[in-house]
Amino acid sequence: MKWNRTSSWGMLLLAIWLILNGITAFVEIPFAQMGAILAALAIASGVLILLGR
Repeated sequence: MKWNRTSSWGMLLLAIWLILNGITAFVEIPFAQMGAILAALAIASGVLILLGR
């Protein structure tokens, strides 16, 4: 089975955000600004998806 990697930066950032958000629900990551990083990833992926990139 071949895995088709997306060429859309917005979808790639969204996938990273979903994975990190899911991991932080189960494992506490001792990083002070994790919420800010997740918010920035969400904003960036949303903008890129809207722009079609």
